[in-house]
Amino acid sequence: MRAASPHRPLVTAAYLASAVFGAFWGTWGAAVPRVRDQAGLDDAQLGTALLFISAGALPAMLLTGRALDRWGLRGTSLLMVALGATGVATAVTGHGLASLCAGLVTVGFASGAADVGMNSIAGRAEQRSGQPLITRAGATFSTAVVVSSLGTGAAFAVDAPTWIPFAAVLLFAAAAGAGIHRTLRAEVPAPHRAATGVRMPVTPLLLVGALGALAFASENAHQSWGAVFLEDVLATGPGLSAIAPAAFAGVVAVTRFAVSTVNPAHARTVLVVGSLVAALGATVLARATALSAALAGLVLAAAGTAALFPTLLSIVSRNVVESARGRATSLVTVVSYLGFLLGPVYVGLWAATTGLRGAMVAVAALGVGLAALALPLLARSRYAVTPARR
Repeated sequence: MRAASPHRPLVTAAYLASAVFGAFWGTWGAAVPRVRDQAGLDDAQLGTALLFISAGALPAMLLTGRALDRWGLRGTSLLMVALGATGVATAVTGHGLASLCAGLVTVGFASGAADVGMNSIAGRAEQRSGQPLITRAGATFSTAVVVSSLGTGAAFAVDAPTWIPFAAVLLFAAAAGAGIHRTLRAEVPAPHRAATGVRMPVTPLLLVGALGALAFASENAHQSWGAVFLEDVLATGPGLSAIAPAAFAGVVAVTRFAVSTVNPAHARTVLVVGSLVAALGATVLARATALSAALAGLVLAAAGTAALFPTLLSIVSRNVVESARGRATSLVTVVSYLGFLLGPVYVGLWAATTGLRGAMVAVAALGVGLAALALPLLARSRYAVTPARR
């Protein structure tokens, strides 16, 4: 009988955290129209309100890394429960612009902190086990997004109150949080051993973060505008246009599971090929005149962007000392997240002058740019792709 892997607690915790994070954001994505109607907002007001998520997330990301380095990764269990709780609170109290914005600041703060905790656990699991846990955890996240978004849609189809799906996420988060806390019991460094004063080179992290920003900008451009493209350019109607985000998330999940079997020594190839496939997908979408062609473009874009950020985070994880893992993850995530925020804005600016087809060509340019910059910036960072395990 084979003995259990000594890294299994870390692996389990990484998957649990990713599942909770995906369940929350899948629920949120499906609930946005209901939240907007409940708060009585028009589209412009909704856009303003959504900015408050970022206002909470960015400072939380910066603060969380140092806290995790100081007190250990078990704190992620509380962050996951907090994320679920803020979802319920916002769904219950969001009955106007001011109250919704206040709720979304707390959602952003909890989400930013949970994001860093989740990636820090996956990073430690990958470094300790030598397995591509970051990519697999990312696939778990995407799978949870698909499942929870479909479940939320089903709940709203029977006219369930807005808070019900978020309450289900909170219950899941509580159970998963308990599991994370229990499985990481042996992994938490004592406070006096968490050497937060260790010097952490910043420039390599900024270079990788810049690549991550390009990757996220391309990914979120498709996630945020795919349905709009189908509805406005191809006149598919709201029912068929909803296929876009679901198909995108599903392909991302499948691709991440597939890429997780690739030897980490090929990380640079994954980045360059993925970027070019993403650019090809955006180009196909820009030229599409039928739904089938547009979906083919979205599938290519999803497959191309799926492994970009997990691969970059994996490279960082394999090159940082354990005592600085939280801070390193925090910095890379913050810089990359800027691309996530600006990607949809980038599309909107191009769409205003060239139309959505022209905007998709501009998104393709992001992929080409990432493919061109990946190797030079990684070489400048001097990060090894597969250093010896520590």
